[in-house]
Parts: sequence; C-alpha cells; structure tokens
Amino acid sequence: MHLFSENLAVEISTYYRNLVLGHGATPKVFTLVNADGDQYLFFVDDLQMERADEDQFLAYIVQQHDAVTYARGTLVIVDKAQQFIEFAVVDKDDEQAIVCSAELTRDLEDKPIGLTEFDKTLVKRESIVFGHLYDQIQLSEEKTEDFASLWEEMKPKILHRNMGL
Repeated sequence: MHLFSENLAVEISTYYRNLVLGHGATPKVFTLVNADGDQYLFFVDDLQMERADEDQFLAYIVQQHDAVTYARGTLVIVDKAQQFIEFAVVDKDDEQAIVCSAELTRDLEDKPIGLTEFDKTLVKRESIVFGHLYDQIQLSEEKTEDFASLWEEMKPKILHRNMGL
C-alpha cells in the first residue's frame, strides 16, 4: 500500500468530520493523488452526470493524472435512524483497498450532531463498486474532448494541493 493511500484515508476521515459536523454537509467526494504528490479533490455531485458517464469520467481523470491512489466517499442511508459516511481508498499497486465507515447521528431536526470514529477495513479492490477506475477505458474522440473540457470547467471548484513527499 502506497504511503499516499494511508495518508489519504486519514485525511478524508478528517475532511468528512469537519464537513459534516462543522457545516452540516455530506457531499459525495472524489480525490486522487499522483506520484508527484499532487492531490485533486472535488464533489462528485458537481458533475451532474448519469452513473455510467460519471464512472467513465472518473476513470478518465484517474488515468490522465496517472493517479497512484484515489478515494471516493458518500453518505449511506440504511434508514432514518441509521446513516453512515463511507469511503474507500484504492491504491494502484495493491489488490487491497482501505474502506472506512463511521456512523452519523442526527438530532430531531435532522442536523448532524455526532460521528463515530472511522473504522478501517482492508477489502479486495475488486469488491468495491468503483474499484475499477485503473482499468483502461476506450473513449471516442468526442467523449475524450468532452471530458477534457469538463475538467477545465471544473478547475475553479477543484481543491488542488501538493501532499509533499
């Protein structure tokens, strides 16, 4: 497992804790880190795409940026009383992925008031719904241009930083 992957799991845990408890927001988050330590993070909901196109776009981004690791997180609602924030960190060079889950507690007005510590589990990468983003994809020239254009349009909304080596 790449050091960036382990660090990313810790970072996303803190990020979600701050977003949920500090701002009451639980967005679907996607982030990747390349070998130079450049990290890109954005909200998946900003894509406003059907799931199949979303998966293709994320695979395109992972491959274009030669990501060594990526993570995706979301709110999982079992029922009104049982909600979890879950994310998975997928490493390019490892068949295992890190899956983290924390239970979210809301008050009577449905505002987040508590989040347990994130439990971390190693699972097979292939068992994760979006664990296939390193698989080579074949896109038409038009689709490639559309995705490149969308990435450019999204840049103002993308958090970009260097994690450092």
